[in-house]
Parts: sequence; C-alpha cells; structure tokens
Amino acid sequence: MMTSITTKQGDRGQTGLIGGITVSKSHIRVDALGHIDELSACIGLARAICQDVEIKDILKQIQRELFVVNSSLAAPPDSQKKKAIVSNDMVETLTKQVEQIENIPSIVMGWAVAGEYLESAYLEVARTVCRRAERQVVKMKEEGEKFDLPVIAYLNRLSDLLWLLARLTELRAGITANLENIANTP
Repeated sequence: MMTSITTKQGDRGQTGLIGGITVSKSHIRVDALGHIDELSACIGLARAICQDVEIKDILKQIQRELFVVNSSLAAPPDSQKKKAIVSNDMVETLTKQVEQIENIPSIVMGWAVAGEYLESAYLEVARTVCRRAERQVVKMKEEGEKFDLPVIAYLNRLSDLLWLLARLTELRAGITANLENIANTP
C-alpha cells in the first residue's frame, strides 16, 4: 500500500521543512518555496507546448535544478538533514546559455511585447513568476533568513534566460515581438 501524502499538519496552518522543523504556512521561507514551485509548474507548461526540442531540453534541465533550489531553501541552517546546494557552477551554466543566445544574430535585445507567439507567451509568464520568486528570496535575505546565496544569482540569471528563450522561439518561428516594430504598425 502506498503511503499517503496527507500529513494533516497543514490543517493547522503548519508545514514541515527539511530536517523536521515545523513552521507556519505563511512563513517567508514557505512563501519562497511556493513561488519556486509555481515557477517550475509554469516552465513545465511552457515545455509541454514547446515544439523546439533544444528549448524543451533546456527547460526540463531547469525544472530539475529548481528541485535543488527548493531543497536548498527548504533546509534552514539549523536543519539536521543534509540539503542540496545551489552552486556557482549552476549559475555559470545559465550565464553561458544566456551568452550563447545573445550571440545569435537577429535576437531581439530591446523591449518585446508578450503574446505575439504562444510558446514565447508561456515563457514570459514563467519569467515573471521567476522574478517574483527572486524578489521573495531577496526579502528572505533582508529578513535574516539563511540560505545558499547563489540562489539569488541563479534566479536572476534564469529570468534572463527565460526572456531570451522567449525571443528565440519567436525568432525560430519568424515572429517579431520587438516593441519598436509593434509601436510603428497601424
């Protein structure tokens, strides 16, 4: 028989962090975890509709890494359980992907209007959720919560990558979402 996912801890407004620590569901750390979870779901939706195999693979890898991000955030410093670590190498990998896409001729580097293409629109939603998650993690830091500091850089770089992936899907589909071009059309 499968073990139930229902612990009933949440019925009292509490949830468990890694290491057996129980906190309120309104705790800033739990809020950040929720934003990362939502981000992964948005990326999953973008991946599900994406037709580009290369981009789908990038998005799936990001989803895997977001499990590491959440594990890192879910383990407060006083946790007795070993946690996953968000490394500078993870940030560097995203940075290299950003630089690789930025070097593609005709990639839009100005403002773009979301919604010109379905695949890019889903990536834009993921990007905005990523920015919200980043703001929440920064708020955690400002309130003295301890976690792997590369998480902030990772989320910052990830939002850049998601924006560029949106532009790349448009470019490969022959669609221009450049605000400059849209503003000049009747």
